[in-house]
Amino acid sequence: MANISVLNMEGKEVGSLELNDAIFAVEVKEHLMHRAVVLQLANNRQGTQSAKTRAAVRGGGRKPWRQKGTGHARQGSIRSPQWRGGGVVFAPQPRDYSFKMNRKEKQAAICSALTTKLNENKLIVLDEFKLGEIKTKAAKKVLEDIKANKALIVLGEKEENVILSARNLESVETTLTNSINVYDILNHDSLVMTKDAVSKIEEVYA
Repeated sequence: MANISVLNMEGKEVGSLELNDAIFAVEVKEHLMHRAVVLQLANNRQGTQSAKTRAAVRGGGRKPWRQKGTGHARQGSIRSPQWRGGGVVFAPQPRDYSFKMNRKEKQAAICSALTTKLNENKLIVLDEFKLGEIKTKAAKKVLEDIKANKALIVLGEKEENVILSARNLESVETTLTNSINVYDILNHDSLVMTKDAVSKIEEVYA
């Protein structure tokens, strides 16, 4: 099993943690990570885009001019796509973009993403992450001390002060272990996890 250093909030090493190979040392399956990312982005789409085809545009029932003899190209309706105010060819219609992914595929994708962060030395484990008050400057200092850039902070339990302190920091997000997803893990440079969060993830995914 892989060992990783455990840091305190000042960035000093205070111990080490043995990581479960079933989660942090799996075969990286890029196709599943890609599918998981596409799934999340697709499921977030509203699917409300809409435009009118020539059948839905008002007017255009009369032939604008006779077929022959005018010198113009023949036209059957002023609501054809080539006319100003006409319908749209293959107009987008409201639709549901979401699709499903098997539970085991989702699990394998998350484990692949966690393994990727560990392999890239971008996984940081803290003994705890707690703040006495809501203060953005305090959260920023912790991330600077542990050298975490564009960080995703994963907490084992809801820490209101940490969540509210970090939400104003650019490119920093906080989440709980039951809400982690492949997109957020891969979209951030550093993955910051508390020891409690690592334990809970290993309980769920091992």
